[in-house]
Amino acid sequence: MKFFVRRLLLTIPILFLVSIMTFSLIHLIPGDPARMILGEDATAEAYQQLRHELGLDQPIIVQYFTWMGNVLQGDLGMSITDQVPVIDLIFQRLGPTIELTIGTFIVALLIAFPAGILSAVKRGTVLDYTSTFTALGGMSLPNFWFAMMAIIFFSVQLGWFPSSGYVSFFENPAQNLLAMVLPCLTTGLREAGVIMRMLRSTLLEVVNMDFVRTARAKGLNETATILGHVLRNAMIPVITTSGIMIAGLLGGLVVTESVFSIPGFGRLIIESVFKRDYVTVQGAILFTALLVVLVNLAVDLLYAIVDPRIKAGQVAAK
Repeated sequence: MKFFVRRLLLTIPILFLVSIMTFSLIHLIPGDPARMILGEDATAEAYQQLRHELGLDQPIIVQYFTWMGNVLQGDLGMSITDQVPVIDLIFQRLGPTIELTIGTFIVALLIAFPAGILSAVKRGTVLDYTSTFTALGGMSLPNFWFAMMAIIFFSVQLGWFPSSGYVSFFENPAQNLLAMVLPCLTTGLREAGVIMRMLRSTLLEVVNMDFVRTARAKGLNETATILGHVLRNAMIPVITTSGIMIAGLLGGLVVTESVFSIPGFGRLIIESVFKRDYVTVQGAILFTALLVVLVNLAVDLLYAIVDPRIKAGQVAAK
């Protein structure tokens, strides 16, 4: 419990630094929200009036502390262009992104674990080379190209899945699942290569350790040795890689969301940057940072579950 609370408290300075960096960088982007809203033909009086209403005529340090004071009260502000609370925009767009992230992660695990284990066990064989080549190929192919090829083949040629669009699971579960197959598959194949390579490398390190040879000497069959001993001790680097992957997907699926016309969280940030909607960008990135910190916290807790020696080592260090 103390470990959890300590890690949670560490999120405060991290989020504070993220807020400063985000606020500073977004104001360095050329362009003016007031000018974007009114257009180039607006009068100087109307332009100055709107800047005053939006608080953009105040010094940047005043704008920051005003915004931060509202954030500490749970108010991320009002979108400049949409005139909707930023928190509402975030939760509207977060659902599709979380669904796409979960689907991508499931696809990646279903491919990476069998391929990684077989590649390590059958090291130096055709199966190992094939798995490695496929993993490297999946990591090398541009995501947008692979997505478009999947649309052409599975949607246009075969007609199995919708080519684009998004329907909420609560509105139409069957249509939702059909629409998410291609996005999850195209993104999951790329991420599977990352996890598969990490799993293979870690398994090859663990498989030659003394406790594995002892288990084999006791007559334990190869399957039980790999799944019961080797795999468990090889999971820490895989969990780390998976945590980094999930954190990256939560804010980095903008290409997949754009190709398949999914109204996700990544597209919200990009669209807000183009609109110079400072308030939405600041709130969305701060929220993303919070999600990343929480994912890393969950990864740290998983370490202690998978390998109790980590927790024991922390207690001994105290």
